[in-house]
This record gives sequence, structure tokens and C-alpha cells, in this order.
Amino acid sequence: MPSHHHGVDGAPGYGWARATLVQAAETMRVCAISVDLDEIHHYYGIHGLATPLGGREEHAVYDLALQRFADFASAERLPLTLFAVGADLARPENGRRLRELAARGHEIGNHSFDHFYDLSRRTMDQIRQQISRANDAIAAHTGQRPSGFRAPGYVMSDPVYRALGEAGMTYSSSLFPCPYYYVAKATIITLLGLGGKSSHSIVSGPQVLGAPRLPYHVGRPYWRAGAGVLELPIQVTPKLRLPFIGTNLTLLGPRLARRMARSLVGQPLINLELHGVDLLDQHDHLQALAVHQFDLSLRLERKWAVLRAVVGELRGAGYAFVRLDEAARQFELKS
Repeated sequence: MPSHHHGVDGAPGYGWARATLVQAAETMRVCAISVDLDEIHHYYGIHGLATPLGGREEHAVYDLALQRFADFASAERLPLTLFAVGADLARPENGRRLRELAARGHEIGNHSFDHFYDLSRRTMDQIRQQISRANDAIAAHTGQRPSGFRAPGYVMSDPVYRALGEAGMTYSSSLFPCPYYYVAKATIITLLGLGGKSSHSIVSGPQVLGAPRLPYHVGRPYWRAGAGVLELPIQVTPKLRLPFIGTNLTLLGPRLARRMARSLVGQPLINLELHGVDLLDQHDHLQALAVHQFDLSLRLERKWAVLRAVVGELRGAGYAFVRLDEAARQFELKS
């Protein structure tokens, strides 16, 4: 069973990546694709809806989307970083599937234990427990102890970074310094409140919009550079800080997604963040949620085409595809 110290180079099934990883170390032109494995009930919570229990859609991310991402990675010959919620691994099928993917060379990251959207606002002890319990659960079920962390809802705080440092985590990939996403999220939360519904989601302080868009060691406050944990921000475009994430790309379609990918060429790291629902649609027994989660109304075929277009564009531009822990180590070596 591979550990996070071996990464792509020593991972079964991805030995072919050695040459491209060496090239990436020299040129610092790498792309990492990560997937947040938020299960379906979290999306009901975002929209202030009661979660239906016992339906076929309840475990759609692990039962359907995860295999699709595995097939995509195999077809495109690239590794993934999968951010798992620790509590989800209590379901035996989920732990088994992640163990198989870890054995094939994919990185399993920490997405907290319970995926509390307000993790950043909780007590220091609660934050520590959410990180350590997730690390323990992932290690126990996959044989791979996480070195990376992604915050629920991209919301961070100085105490969360402090807890990551205490836990010995190598990196975070949590900040999303995107004004368009920030405004859209705040608007949705406000509209739900006006309609008498309460979203589980929260927004960061607006200071996050001034955080670096390129990898940096966090300071205090965390949106400024310092000597703390390495942060690998979620990707935005250089000029307008447009969002380069799965939801936005699938809405754009293959042609415009390829064009947006082309606008990023030259960046040392392209950090493409996806969610499990990015390879689900309403035909996966998700018609009720699709009324509120609009990207589920897009056909799965379109989503496949978008991912292939983006990977093809970046690979053609000379980008090597690596896990986030590998990208983090390369930035540490260069710093």
C-alpha cells in the first residue's frame, strides 16, 4: 500500500508518470486534479432542504461518481487527489473503494471528519478533532495517512491553519480567492434566508479575495504570505480571477472550457478542483435535487467532454499531471 511519501513515482499503476514528473520538477508546469467527495446530503443542506433518507441517490457520489472518476483517470493516464470526509468511511463500501484507489496510486486527502461548513468558527479543540479524526479514519480504511487538507466550503481561518501545522499536515488546498464565486455564494445564502430557509453553507471574510492566487506559505492573518502551512489555492484566472472549477467549466461547455484552460498556460501550477457531482446528472436518481442544484441538469456526456477537453488542452501545452502532494513537494523544493 503506497504512502503519501511515495506519491505518483512509486505508486502501482502510475509508474509511467516518472518521466513527466521529473520534467515537471524542472519546469514547474504541473496540473493537479482533485475531487471533493461531498456526498449528496451536503447539497441538500446547502439549499436548506431536508435530506431524503434511504433513496437510491443517497450514496450517488461513492456508488456512481467515484467509479466514473476512476475510469476517467485511467483513460487519461493521470492521478487524482480525492478529498474524503472521514465520517463517510464508516460505510464499508466507501472505505473499500477508497482503499482500491489508494492502491492504484491516487492520493486520499482530508476533507474534515463531519464536513461542518462552519469548521473555521468552531473552538480550537473541535477543529483539532475534526482534522485528527479524519486523518485516523482515512489511514485506517485506506492505508494512506493524508498529508493534505481541504476545508468544507473553502472557508479557512487562522485557527484551522494552526491545527493543520500541529497535526503535521504538509499542505492545504482550500482558499478560493474568486470574487464571482464569493458574490454568488453570498447571494444564494441571503436569498434562502429571505425565503425562510437556512443554508448550512457560510462565506469567508471578504479579505480572502486579496489572498495570493499562486501557492504560498500562510502568515497571520492567513490571507497574507508568511512562514506557515503551504497553501495551494483553488484555481482562478490571472487577470479577472474567474473560477476554474468543475461547476463553472461544465456550464461553459467543452469549447469555452478549453479556451479558459488555454488562458492559464504558463502558470506553474494549475489546480483544478472538482466535486463528485461533476460526474453525476439528474438521471442518477437526482431529479429532485437538480431543481435546486442546476449543474445536475447538464447531461453527463457534456461533463465527460469538458474534462477531456481541459486535460487535452493542458497536456498539449506541456503540463504534467500530478497529485497535489507531489505538487506541494515541488513547490517546497523550489522555495
